Amino acid sequence: MSESVNELYDKGLEKYQAGEPIENLIAYFQDLRDRAPKNSAIWCSLAWLYLLGDKPNAAVKAAQKSVKLDKKAPQARINLAIALLESGKSGVREQIEAAQEMLNLSSEIKQEVIKNLDDGLARKPDWKSVNRVKSWIS
Repeated sequence: MSESVNELYDKGLEKYQAGEPIENLIAYFQDLRDRAPKNSAIWCSLAWLYLLGDKPNAAVKAAQKSVKLDKKAPQARINLAIALLESGKSGVREQIEAAQEMLNLSSEIKQEVIKNLDDGLARKPDWKSVNRVKSWIS
């Protein structure tokens, strides 16, 4: 019996939490993306992995796709803002403002996004873009 995309996605998150190398995770999530090209969460995760792997231009494309597929996902907007900062592109403010509106509706989701940013800072302690975004949404 083959596993569903959601099961494979959850396995990918477990690998991430277990500290699997970023390059391996990028390949894993690229395969998932190819299986489910309209899954916003996969694109969002791939954008984050590209950011962790110092691939800001790939992160911009993945985050843009994630936002296009789900305009109401604050983490996708946050990832896009970080990717835009990292790649020196414009449009950061629009993404931050959209994310702030969504985060103001749910303290639970806001806590989850901040937890994700903290995770990024644990993996890349001097990550200026993440520190900036975190200060804007806190």
